[in-house]
Amino acid sequence: MSPVLAGVLQLLALVVALGLSYRPLGDHMAKVYSSEKHLKPEKWIYQAIGANPSVEMRWPAYLRGVLAFSAVSVLFLYLLQRVQGSLPGSLGFVSIDPDQAFNTAASFVANTNWQSYYGEQAMGHVVQTGGLAVQNFVSAAVGMAVAVALVRGFARSRTGELGNFWADLVRGVVRILLPISVVGALVLVACGAIQNFAGIHEVGQFTGGSQQWNGGAVASQEVIKELGTNGGGYFNANSAHPFENPNGLSNLFEVYLILVIPFALTRTFGRMVGSLKQGYAILGTMAAIWVGFTALMMWTEFAGRGPAFDLAGGAMEGKETRFGISASAIFSVATTLTSTGAVNSFHSSNTGFGGGINLLGMQLGEIAPGGVGSGLYGMLIMAIIAVFIAGLMVGRTPEYLGKKIGTREIKFAACYILITPALVLCFTAASFVLDTPSHSMTNSGAHGFSEILYAYTSGANNNGSAFAGLNADTQWFNSTIGIAMLLGRFLPMVFVLALAGSLAEQKPVPETAGTLRTEKPLFTGLLVGTIMIITGLTYFPALALGPLAEGLAA
Repeated sequence: MSPVLAGVLQLLALVVALGLSYRPLGDHMAKVYSSEKHLKPEKWIYQAIGANPSVEMRWPAYLRGVLAFSAVSVLFLYLLQRVQGSLPGSLGFVSIDPDQAFNTAASFVANTNWQSYYGEQAMGHVVQTGGLAVQNFVSAAVGMAVAVALVRGFARSRTGELGNFWADLVRGVVRILLPISVVGALVLVACGAIQNFAGIHEVGQFTGGSQQWNGGAVASQEVIKELGTNGGGYFNANSAHPFENPNGLSNLFEVYLILVIPFALTRTFGRMVGSLKQGYAILGTMAAIWVGFTALMMWTEFAGRGPAFDLAGGAMEGKETRFGISASAIFSVATTLTSTGAVNSFHSSNTGFGGGINLLGMQLGEIAPGGVGSGLYGMLIMAIIAVFIAGLMVGRTPEYLGKKIGTREIKFAACYILITPALVLCFTAASFVLDTPSHSMTNSGAHGFSEILYAYTSGANNNGSAFAGLNADTQWFNSTIGIAMLLGRFLPMVFVLALAGSLAEQKPVPETAGTLRTEKPLFTGLLVGTIMIITGLTYFPALALGPLAEGLAA
């Protein structure tokens, strides 16, 4: 079987698996967030944190809940790393330096999971399991809660109430993420992923010495790392490591975990707004971009020129021979089009255009299908922009899902789409203006520029994957990427929730003959075009200096 055919079959199997999960999971999530009942374990949690889950919140109160919970999480995770040397199960590792502890705490709370450390050489069992793995669950649940609040903004009228943040947070963990993670962890263990609390031990004797490995609760952390679109690896090699991703079956399963909730949330959206066709339109937009990017990535990685490419059958540098080009391409596109920093190959070793595809996937805003929650609310913001553009073209007041898109709403949407590019481009420019940051580059020229552009794109978009050529463990990068991750996560949420509150206060607008039919394929095409044009106008000059210049020079 040719590698290309193998890739196509894997992609088809993935589509079938996602299709089978779409309806039951989407409907289940809609019921979870619409239910008025509270499970007994949920009631215990509410009592422990002193929250009343039955109190409806307006958007400022909902936002305060998001920010307060996240601030406490950052502080807790930071302190846990700083005292690691005194904790049991530390495996002899010392406490984490202040700048790196801040970077890691910001990273995992912001659902970014950027890592400027070697996991197996820095973090003990308590920090990995009690700190990082816990944040994998709750940071994902925060994103889902904000998305649901925006959906309620469309579904409700003449009220500013968006639900209860604490109820949405707890339900997302208890009823959605935990059950799937338990089953998923068993699947990964069956595939060969490790799950233990073993200490450090030597493996074999090699020329120049022996190799040391430490165990860990890897399977349970790996499953929520992918399911919650987090991405932080237990080991430095991440999902290229055989303890995390043992074989081709586990690789395909991990890609499925990455995509299943973001895609299924479009059905949840359709259920909650009372129109499944609206959910299908958003799904069609996400799927079209995802399939197109995957096809482009496979083409560019197989289409290399030269003796090395011909002998290897494509661009095999930096890729695991267990997976090959096809599985690596599918994985990298899935992670960069979502907010998942997991890698099963090193993106720095992609062809110039391949690296550009990964960069562009993140720069779209990671909305195809995006992170859990963040992908849906990011796509809905783009839908509002598309409706506004269509309204200008025909001279009508734009409407979406029975709500008028006026000056206030479009300002919130515009602020949302401007925040992340400003963070990426300003920090990238500063890193080249200053003398010290550029010393961290492994490469010079266009590829070196891509290393730094990729780092800030990954951080500000809450992706977390690395180009694997930049030494980011410096005070400058730990601090600035940490700031970019926090601002890139929580500033957009401010405008999403403000927009949700504004929409919820409106009264429904009756549909007329002149209303844009946003459930039709025509709108899906308009939405794809809007996304590509906005991203291209924003990032094309920077991409031209990096991956495009490298690709054209190859």
